[in-house]
Parts: sequence; structure tokens; C-alpha cells
Amino acid sequence: MLDRDTFLFPRHFGVLLALLAMAACDSDPTPVVSDTAATGGSLNLTTGIGPAGMSGRGLDYKLGPNDRVRIIVFGQPTLTGEFTVDGNGMMSYPLIGNVAVEGMTMAELQQTIKRKLEPDYLVNPSVSAEVVTRRPFYVIGEVQNPGNYAYVTDMTVLNAVAMAGGFTYRARKGDFYVKRLDKDGKMVRIVASAGTVLRPGDTLEVRERYF
Repeated sequence: MLDRDTFLFPRHFGVLLALLAMAACDSDPTPVVSDTAATGGSLNLTTGIGPAGMSGRGLDYKLGPNDRVRIIVFGQPTLTGEFTVDGNGMMSYPLIGNVAVEGMTMAELQQTIKRKLEPDYLVNPSVSAEVVTRRPFYVIGEVQNPGNYAYVTDMTVLNAVAMAGGFTYRARKGDFYVKRLDKDGKMVRIVASAGTVLRPGDTLEVRERYF
């Protein structure tokens, strides 16, 4: 006679196989951390507001590769223009050459340009700087059109999915990962929701459902 456990075994075995499959699919070695651990302070994932430089907007915005900035030096048209941060975090600027600008705020960039211009080239120059185009964000996984997209202020996960053509039929529509650099410059993954506000340079991962 077959006992009760004989009938239960196949069902338990199937669940075990499903769990093993889930573990195998999520093979990304990037560590998963909390939003606080990633930023070094309190960050509201819904609003994106947190420590300086974390919101992706305003004077606290920190420069990174592929950002484009406009620098104006009053009365100096040859020193006024738009400049792009290269993949190494450097920006080429007239007279002073390459400047390491990655991680700088606009105020820090202004002071750096001013300090390098005086006194060899200008006396007490008036320098202003603003971000023209923020670096793109990326969408990967179960969306119709994975790729990179121009960043828009207050971009949420759901907005990003819409820009990428919407979900595929395999997508998990309730939870996501956002990959970004933490406060120490290391890549981490943060568990996100549809309302999470993205930052320039983020990679949104839309995960696959298993059932």
C-alpha cells in the first residue's frame, strides 16, 4: 500500500525544483543592499530625496560620465560653451586642459574652473555652471525595448518601463532591482517598487516571473 508521503513527495520535489530554478536565474553577483546602505544616509525611495547629490536635481547634483554641462565665464566667449564629461570622469576645457570632475557638484565645478583660470589667465573671473543633459539611465530585463534612455527629473520605475515599451508577458510587475553606485563607488542592487524615483546612471532591472 502507498502511504501518504508517497503522494506528497512529487509535490514537494516540484517546489524544490522551482526554488532551485529561481536561485539559478538570479545569478547576478552584485550585492543586494538597503537604500540606506547604498547612500550612506536616509533616502526615501519614493521621492528620491536624501543626502546631497542623491536626488538627481539642482545644485546638489553630482557629475558623472556622459553628463553635459554649460559653463559661462562672464566677458569671455571663448571660455563659454557646453562640455561633456567623458567615460573616465574627465572634462576637457580651454586653456586648462582636462579636469577631473566626476563627483563634483555645480558649485564645486565653478570653484574649480575659477581656481584654475586665475591668476595665470584671468583676474577674479566670474564663472557659472549648470547641467544641460544628465547622463542616461538604463532599462534591462523583461521590457519590450531594453536600452538606455535620456534622464528626466522625477523619473519613476513605472515611467521608465513605459519609456521602454512596457512589460513583456514574462515580467514581474510588482518588484524590481535598481543597480547604482553606492557612496563608496561600488555597484549594488536595491529592491525597488513601481514608484521608486530613479537617478541618472541607474540601471533598472525588470525581473522575470517564474510561475
